[in-house]
Parts: sequence; structure tokens; C-alpha cells
Amino acid sequence: MPELPEVETVRRELVGWLSGRTVRQVKRVDAPSGPKYAQLERAAGQRIETARRRGKFLLLPLSGGDELIIHLGMTGVISHRQPTGHLRIVIELDGRAKRRLYFQDVRRFGRMLVVVAGDYRVLPTLHRMGPEPLSPSFTATAFHEALQKSRSATKTLLLSQRPVAGCGNIYADEALWRARVHPRTPANQISKRKAATLHRAIVDVLRAAIEAQGTTLNDYRTVEGGLGAYVEQLLVYGHDGAPCRRCSSLLQKIVLSGRGTHFCGRCQRL
Repeated sequence: MPELPEVETVRRELVGWLSGRTVRQVKRVDAPSGPKYAQLERAAGQRIETARRRGKFLLLPLSGGDELIIHLGMTGVISHRQPTGHLRIVIELDGRAKRRLYFQDVRRFGRMLVVVAGDYRVLPTLHRMGPEPLSPSFTATAFHEALQKSRSATKTLLLSQRPVAGCGNIYADEALWRARVHPRTPANQISKRKAATLHRAIVDVLRAAIEAQGTTLNDYRTVEGGLGAYVEQLLVYGHDGAPCRRCSSLLQKIVLSGRGTHFCGRCQRL
């Protein structure tokens, strides 16, 4: 599932050729009507001001006071090249080059909708999202305070997006391993010192993954069709049964809150 590094990679590729372009038409190819693809027709005639990101969401402010929001879900891919299948939406743009934006989504968990700019009430995760991990507002102190408010497992809380935005399954596992925090540890039992270590691990992992243009395990592609190279740097995610890089114990995999979770039972004690 695309997380912050993947979405940030897509944003950086989109901003150069989408900014200033006017939406001529939005075509639904195989996208149902309803909340996941709501109000798309409102984008027609509006100019795309820029491409922003909030957590795992792409935000495209429009000149008429609306905002086009895109969430890639698990398998969503955005490209200016027409895909061979599973096409959901086509956005036609003005100009001569790269005149169409295609949204492909194999498993249909993605979404694309238009809202009044800044009104995210129909998107609860976005509406209640925590601070951006690479912003000044994401401090170790604020992070520790957020952890103290919940008895949920630390990984479960990270996936909720409330203590920090954009950290999903892959990067949560990687950061927890770096910080030596067991994923089942109740969040309110994390000490201030350990929270600072986890805070640094989250920032370091996400920065490195952005530098590598994210992680491609299956479906994720950049706008230009490239693969995310961070898969080569994963130390724990997807490596269950392999020796831990620190202590050589075999890495384990459990299911936590419905998500496959990888960790070292010796380095990350509960």
C-alpha cells in the first residue's frame, strides 16, 4: 500500500506538469458513483494550482475554491500513460503535452473526489490526521504526549495516523525495529526516552525511503513508471524467517490489527 514516501514521490513528479493546467473533463471509465468518487465533475473548468501532500493523500487545489483529493489505496497508480487495464478515471487537461491523467486501481481501494478546499469532514482519517513527520511540528515531545493518550498497541496507533501522518505498515515495522520497540507495546507505556528514539527512527526511515522513491513490492509505480528502490533497504518488513541484522535471531511475523507485522523477538521485547 502506498505510504508517505510513495505518495511524496508521485507528488514531486506531478507538480511540474500539472500546476497551471486546466481540467477540461473528468471521465469515469470504471469508477462507481458514490462517496469514493464524489463530485468529480466539479473539477471541469478549474485550474490546478499545484500538487500537495498530506500524509498518504494527494491534494490538488483548484482555482475555483475546490480541492481534488486522491488516495491511492492499496494498488492505485497515477500516470500520463494509458494503462492496459483496471482504468477508473481519466482527467483531460488543456495544453499539448501529457494531456491526460490516468488513475488505475486493481483492487478498487483508492479514491478520487472533489471537496471544498480544506473541508475534509467526509474523509475522517485526513480530517483528524496528526503532524507531518518531516515538519517542525513533529517533535519528540509532542510525539511522546500523543503516545501517552492511548493504550493501543504502538503499531496500531501509528497506523491510525493520529500521532504522525503517513507512516503505514512497511515503515512502521522498519521504524519500530530500529527503535527496538515491540509492535504490541501499549503506546502509553513508551517512555519519553524511547519515544524520542522512535521519533528519530520514523523520520530517518521516511527520509531514506523518499530518497529511494519509495518501495515497490507489487503494484506501486512512479508517475513515469519507475519502481521504488527502498525495497533493497528493508531490514525487517517481508523478511520473516530471516536472521535479524542485529542479533541473528530469526525475524517473526504476526497479524496485528489485521496487518502483517514483522519484528525481532529478541531485540524488540514486549
